[in-house]
Amino acid sequence: MIQDEDNEPDDDLFEHHRILADPGQSLIRIDKFLIDRLPNVTRTKIQVGIHEGFVKVNDKNIKPNYKIHPNDVITVSLPEPPRDTDINPENIPLNIVYEDNHLLVVNKPAGMVVHPAYQNWSGTLVNALTYHFQNLPEMKGNEGRPGLVHRIDKDTSGLLVIAKTELAMTSLAKQFFDHSIERTYQAIVWGVPEPNEGTINVNVGRSLKDRRVTVAFPKGDFGRTAITHFKLVKDFRYVSLIECQLETGRTHQIRAHMKYLGHPIFNDEMYGGNQLVKGTMFTKYKQFVDNCFKIIPRQALHAKTLGFIHPASQKYIQFDSDLPHDFKEAMEKWEHYVKYN
Repeated sequence: MIQDEDNEPDDDLFEHHRILADPGQSLIRIDKFLIDRLPNVTRTKIQVGIHEGFVKVNDKNIKPNYKIHPNDVITVSLPEPPRDTDINPENIPLNIVYEDNHLLVVNKPAGMVVHPAYQNWSGTLVNALTYHFQNLPEMKGNEGRPGLVHRIDKDTSGLLVIAKTELAMTSLAKQFFDHSIERTYQAIVWGVPEPNEGTINVNVGRSLKDRRVTVAFPKGDFGRTAITHFKLVKDFRYVSLIECQLETGRTHQIRAHMKYLGHPIFNDEMYGGNQLVKGTMFTKYKQFVDNCFKIIPRQALHAKTLGFIHPASQKYIQFDSDLPHDFKEAMEKWEHYVKYN
């Protein structure tokens, strides 16, 4: 599966599969029953889906140890409708940082969705890739997403590696699975972390109240292992620039981990960073913060560096990217503010 960096309540789920058990069906655990009927889906993923209410039997939630009975009706529903794997190539410019016969590295702008999905069928990175490149490989189980081995959120800017060959796709996918890909992000966050560097080793997973949001589960009772290493780069008193190195790549991992620490990413609407988290309630300060929100109207998060073993040469290569203009301008505003206030 493609690695995430990226849901509605039950009544907004879309049915993907409906399976009727045979009249002579023997008693068998539902996860074992489904693994033989759903292509390219692991037993772990089925169990997670059951826990999150995506799998029902006779319109009722069940537990992973439920045993299928004759004539049971099993439904599998997901937050997005069944995916149309047809891609419309679009002549969208790409900021290509590096390219050879096996792969390319692109610098994705904020606001661009990585692949077509519900409510975003055009204007994506994949629409651009299929226009500029032919016959990009597709990972099993991710048809309609040619070249992709990982992704970053729509409003996160930064580096992505794209596979151009089957060899590259297989090698890069394994490196992501083994957590050997080196990825650093920079973010403007509310407040100044104390201590100034450390490791967040706290499970994250979909919120039990709102599946669109990833939350931390510090007791480890839910979610999946997530590890983020962080360090302070610059202190602006009310906000700070930090660098994060990902050891795992869960959906919204950095955004959820920083909120858990009490330092949500600046202007991250989904995780509370678009509120006045640090500082005074004076009108002048509030107006300054609002102006900064307008300068960087998205979460202040950038995928800055990317390093991996080249699939063909077997040599380590690393790429770096400049912070985008909106990011730099917001930092300059904060630097000026703390200097003269």
